[in-house]
Amino acid sequence: MSSELLRDGEEATWSVPRAHVHVLRERASRYCVLIPVINEGERILGQLRALRDLGLGLDVVVADGGSTDGSNDPDVLRELGVRALLVKDDAGKLSAQLRMGFAFALREGYDGVITVDGNGKDDVSALPRFVAELDAGTDFVQGSRFVPGGQAINTPRERYLAIKLLHAPVTSVAARKRYTDTTNGFRGHSRALLTDPRVAPMRDVFDTYELLAYLPIRAARLGYRCTEVPVTRAYPSDGGIPTKIHGRRGQFDLVRILGRAALGRYAPRGTQG
Repeated sequence: MSSELLRDGEEATWSVPRAHVHVLRERASRYCVLIPVINEGERILGQLRALRDLGLGLDVVVADGGSTDGSNDPDVLRELGVRALLVKDDAGKLSAQLRMGFAFALREGYDGVITVDGNGKDDVSALPRFVAELDAGTDFVQGSRFVPGGQAINTPRERYLAIKLLHAPVTSVAARKRYTDTTNGFRGHSRALLTDPRVAPMRDVFDTYELLAYLPIRAARLGYRCTEVPVTRAYPSDGGIPTKIHGRRGQFDLVRILGRAALGRYAPRGTQG
């Protein structure tokens, strides 16, 4: 079915990309695992098999950016245990996919959303740690390969230095809270955080990678309970880097977005914190 994922009332203020929504099974859990993905082929299918085989009982929602490699076949995803497939039919990149997925999850009544990249780098066996933190009342849970118990496997040196020397320090200063792995999309978000009008993540200013930089800063500045949990992130041993960020221009855009987030430029008008 095709849907704009918009309804009457308070949600009418949300800006959510148009999408084809395929509901493949009934809701069965308090939290959902939201996987933004585009053209990841066997990487996403292998990740979904791993999730299915873990038997964690968490609903899985795939937020697809318009894959053309056949990996978003609803029948295939149904067999892999996916609860819903959302295929974006609109402009935008990662943050647009996240808005699409957050909107679906909130309207379906989930108490929280755990996001994880769909490129196979993350060990999804860490998911129970996110569930435990959300159950305990944490509002923003950042997965980190750099805290005790975490593992950074084959991380490219340039990326390691960018996180350690730039991204994490700038985010930590802006948030007034120490974070160690701020480019990692393995995260947990409470319903309270995602629906707070002082956060307002359903805005079209969030189009590419803005939400990744904005949410950890905004959550901490507003006094939400934030923490990190250990995760494993592994890059291929052959030196390949599964990513949609390419070249110096892509890296510059990330730095620009980080700067805007640190300066509070993405905060809703008329709000403080």
